[in-house]
Amino acid sequence: MRLNRFDPSSINVRGGGGGGFPGGVGGGAGCGTIVIALIAALVFGVDPTSMLGGMQGDGAGTVQQGDGSAQSVEQLCTQNAYATEACNALQSLDQTWAPAFQAANIEFRQPTLHFYTGGTQSGCGGASSAMGPFYCPADEGIYIDTGFYDQMQQQLGAGGDFARYYVMAHEYGHHIQKLTGVADAIRSAQSQNPQGANQLQVRMELQADCYAGVWAGKNRNLIEPGDFEEGMTAASAIGDDRLTGGRVSSENFTHGTSAQRSAALRAGLESGDDTVCDRYVQVG
Repeated sequence: MRLNRFDPSSINVRGGGGGGFPGGVGGGAGCGTIVIALIAALVFGVDPTSMLGGMQGDGAGTVQQGDGSAQSVEQLCTQNAYATEACNALQSLDQTWAPAFQAANIEFRQPTLHFYTGGTQSGCGGASSAMGPFYCPADEGIYIDTGFYDQMQQQLGAGGDFARYYVMAHEYGHHIQKLTGVADAIRSAQSQNPQGANQLQVRMELQADCYAGVWAGKNRNLIEPGDFEEGMTAASAIGDDRLTGGRVSSENFTHGTSAQRSAALRAGLESGDDTVCDRYVQVG
């Protein structure tokens, strides 16, 4: 995908911590909970607030974050090729979604992209790079250890720049859900119906996949040969059935099957219309 180079003055990027898993995760999560979270993280986009209980209230003033003040946005975005790709994608996502919010008369806020190595603290608590990329609604931040992309290719067979852009666009999809109120609605529905919490989580993840496709669909003039196949390969590689070797149960079914995730990405990409993604979050 031929994305324009980022403009350092137009995107929000910060540097995070490094050198291990800091502090703990809040809420006293036990080893079993952490193991479940780490497994789910390989599906992309795990929300640590729902799995580790790390968010206390709105997170304001409770977690000290690395602010990257010693490094400029230019330095952070050019530390490696993956970081540059992520910053290019962030700018494109901002530019694509802002007009849609303006047209819908909904306030739009850019998320902040946090680069970190090893471990960091987010507004949702402590996080390890083993968890993979994630979105934290408390501070509206997308957190990425770019080393994950090598693991994604080597362990999941999901390589190529479009597969990596898909990761960014999926996390950005969770930001869209935060801004539109969908995320809060899902969390409320989950608290009222704990037995259906995983099914509701699946709906949320599939909508984020759909939103990732919408972004690509709205920028189809930038898509190159092979991009569509890379996206479908990545979506298929991260289905619950694929990651569990077909052993899908109510406990590990949290993001959707390979077929569901591929279909959601395809629906958004082929339509370029965010309203097609509404189908996934009818929680009433």
